[in-house]
Amino acid sequence: MTAAAFAAASGRMHPGPLRARRTAAQNTAGPRTCRPDTANHRECGAPDRGNDMFRLSRRCLLALTAFTVAPAHAPALAQSYPSRPITIIVPLAAGTGMDTLARLYSEQLSQALGKPVVIENKPGAGLMLGTAAIASAPPDGHTLGISTATPMAVNQVLYKKMSYDPDKDLTPVYFYVKSPFVLVVNPALPINSVPDLIKYAKESANPMSYSTPGAGTSQHLAMEFMAQRFGLKVTHVPYRNSPQSITDIAAGHVNLGFAEAGASLPLIREGKLRALAVSSLVRLPTLPDVPPFGEAAGAPDFEAVSWHILFAPAATPNEIVERLHADMRRIMSAPDMKKRAADIGLLPLDSPPIDGIRAYVKSEQEKWGSLVKKLGLDGTQ
Repeated sequence: MTAAAFAAASGRMHPGPLRARRTAAQNTAGPRTCRPDTANHRECGAPDRGNDMFRLSRRCLLALTAFTVAPAHAPALAQSYPSRPITIIVPLAAGTGMDTLARLYSEQLSQALGKPVVIENKPGAGLMLGTAAIASAPPDGHTLGISTATPMAVNQVLYKKMSYDPDKDLTPVYFYVKSPFVLVVNPALPINSVPDLIKYAKESANPMSYSTPGAGTSQHLAMEFMAQRFGLKVTHVPYRNSPQSITDIAAGHVNLGFAEAGASLPLIREGKLRALAVSSLVRLPTLPDVPPFGEAAGAPDFEAVSWHILFAPAATPNEIVERLHADMRRIMSAPDMKKRAADIGLLPLDSPPIDGIRAYVKSEQEKWGSLVKKLGLDGTQ
């Protein structure tokens, strides 16, 4: 219903013929003596408030009924879904583990939906650029996107202002992997273990430089936590994307960093990066000789992993969200897809129901938000 229609239904556009006739009669009847004590005081020219309120209430009720019935198009939209190609927004650059895995499952999702599925990379702004694009897309199921801990759980505390609300503007579809990081250094440095790194950083005359794909990313928080925990002198060098932040460590422009496993594995295997530890509580199958940081540093409570969750705009019909959830569960639970995810350094998992995903994101907001405040970084961006 349009605003004009609602106004008409509420009696705001025109007094109507009945009221017009009464007003005309009042204007031609001449002056009358008003008796305040009469029960029929509307004859003295006072407005008929009782009847007016009845008419207004009735019209508002009709307008409210129209608004209530209007969303009935949602089931029809779900039945005709999808009617055109689907876009999946990836908030990291091409070549990252997130991007690689999305391209793998998008082929099977395309087959399940009967329409092409296109990957669109939107890196930048601490992963908020891509996440904001998901949030602002039409809620019809044709634009989906991946988001993670940084834009969904960290940045709302780290940044003074954001262009979207993680709780109100997005709805989860499927939670399919956790994403650990690998602590890597340039191999030219005399550092072969986490204890070596701690000793070298403490004794160095100048702060060691570390790279991340942006302020507020999980890699940024993990490094700052490590630096505070062990009293290390470090300097943050933020980049616009993950691949560049990693290749500059290999090139010697930056000393170290917590790198995304999928993007760093090729350089580790080529000897261009040296892996010291992983940020998860368990070893990665792709790096069986690299210990968890907590184990290597004697800090068993240390864990810094991100995650990949497929999201849709908040008002996307439930029927579409549930269908996508079912399709993704069938695709991502296949042993072959789990192996492909593990091969690029990710930890595959079976998604909880949609309400369970919401609860997990809320717990991550509390966890990371608390860390941001503990590090004194809240509102610094």
